[in-house]
Amino acid sequence: MSRIANPAVFLLVLIVLFCASTASAEDELLWRGDHATGRVIMEDLSKQYAKEKKGKITLQPFSTVSGLDAVAQGTADIAGSARGKYAKRAEESGVNFVPVALDGAVLITHPKNPVGSLTLHQVYDIYYGRITNWKDLGGEDRPINLYAIAAPLDGIEFSVREVVFRNGDQRVAAPRLYLNTTKLEEAVAIDPAGLGLSTFASTYANKGVKPLAIEGISASTTSIGDGSYPLYITLYLAEKVDSPKQDAINRFIAFLDSPSAKDILRKHQLVPYGDSTDALAHASARTAFIDAKLGREPGTAVATVAAVTPAPVAASVPTPTPVAAPRATLEAKSRIAPTAESTEQARANLARAQAKAEEKKAAKAAKAEAAKAEKPAPKKKTAVAKAESKPAEKKAANFGNVDAAAKTEAKPATFGDVSGGAKTADPQKQP
Repeated sequence: MSRIANPAVFLLVLIVLFCASTASAEDELLWRGDHATGRVIMEDLSKQYAKEKKGKITLQPFSTVSGLDAVAQGTADIAGSARGKYAKRAEESGVNFVPVALDGAVLITHPKNPVGSLTLHQVYDIYYGRITNWKDLGGEDRPINLYAIAAPLDGIEFSVREVVFRNGDQRVAAPRLYLNTTKLEEAVAIDPAGLGLSTFASTYANKGVKPLAIEGISASTTSIGDGSYPLYITLYLAEKVDSPKQDAINRFIAFLDSPSAKDILRKHQLVPYGDSTDALAHASARTAFIDAKLGREPGTAVATVAAVTPAPVAASVPTPTPVAAPRATLEAKSRIAPTAESTEQARANLARAQAKAEEKKAAKAAKAEAAKAEKPAPKKKTAVAKAESKPAEKKAANFGNVDAAAKTEAKPATFGDVSGGAKTADPQKQP
């Protein structure tokens, strides 16, 4: 009898283990998103989620758009974003954005920079390329090295431009581009003239950078929570509307509202969204405050701001040579891990980018040479033309043959092509 029972028990154990492994696979979620969200909150949240045996979260931090697109395509289950849905992107139409917490977008500079606060109008003018020197902000006489994220529609950049310009996709005069906020912070930390955008949660414990107050108000959990800090933003969890792992996603969303998850958010200086009623209640007051500081009528777009004269777009602002993402990445990795495989990969990426640029330059030069070769040669002047163009030699006065001199016909003076002179283009207009 025991010989029959043992195989049955063994089979039952296998079934239980199989079901357990299946449930575990269903509860495993892949998260992808920006570095700020991943580094600040998701590492601790995923550890606590696993500790409570609710499931496993695998993290792939990279960029906001990469996370949102991965969710839309089904290659990731959830994504982190420091901005809400962008209605103009068809890729985000089937993505649902769930608010998780409030954070503060902060402009950061080098700790030794004497400037401690900016007005909203100064922020506007800096990003629009009107203010380019720290002396105009009360600092030293040196150019402002403005840094930004290279990835399009980055969450933090988008949210701030939405607040300041009423357009999250607004072009700005930021020539130094980095892949993510981690690299941007590293660059600002070694540049006394640097200025960039990050988050309060990401920088509050970073002694290598200094957050600047806005309108004299510093970012803090209190000023973010009550909405008095003008540049507070919302952090979201993005999910696909028809995800096959909807049950597991719903369980994780429910976990985010639990006491243990909220404690983690507060530990990272974030305000849990469920506790941000003061800020949400004063959202319209914040909008009115920003409009007043920028001198624009409530509800108007950036183009009609009364107190702000339209400026050239970022492309026309004279700036130093941009530091592109490939070079920025290599510089950052070389400082941290010069012999790492990722550093070699960054070096290879930069080499490919430089080779491509040289190839374009060579092609442009070849095209110019070909056009020059096809240009017809200038016509040779005839002997008569040469004679006419050659100035007459000055001869000594001859008073011997008076009659011959009298017979000489006087020729009218000539002043060249007067019509041609009239057709000369006007001087270039002032920019």
